[in-house]
Amino acid sequence: MKTVKHLLQEKGHTVVTIDSEDSVLSAMQRMAANNIGALLVMSGGQLVGIFTERDFSRKAYLLDKPVKDTLVKEIMTRKVFYVRLSDTNEDCMALITEMRVRHLPVIDDDKVVGLLSIGDLVKDAISQCQFVIHQLERYIYDTPGKI
Repeated sequence: MKTVKHLLQEKGHTVVTIDSEDSVLSAMQRMAANNIGALLVMSGGQLVGIFTERDFSRKAYLLDKPVKDTLVKEIMTRKVFYVRLSDTNEDCMALITEMRVRHLPVIDDDKVVGLLSIGDLVKDAISQCQFVIHQLERYIYDTPGKI
């Protein structure tokens, strides 16, 4: 099983962020421009939350005001579950399943160094399964006295 460090080496360390004082409209525009479903919310260089499509769809209408006048900090998720570089894909999948989240920031030495989505983790899991299947097929076809 791969570690988060290996997953980020393949995916890259790019993280798209937004300031907690920015508008929800800016956040939605940034997500659309980057074709992503979440932004890490920063304030003073520190991770203070995460803003997701789910936050927007479930919370923005409750405030009953235009998204251009709504600040990210008003509807972001403040409790952020994160992983470390030494965690495995399996650890990440368990956390995502248990906490019912779709994105996990990666923290190293108290700094954000990446972001993994459920899609990244599933892609890796599928890749691992395909590798095992391929190895088993080779074993079956290369074994003398085949059935």
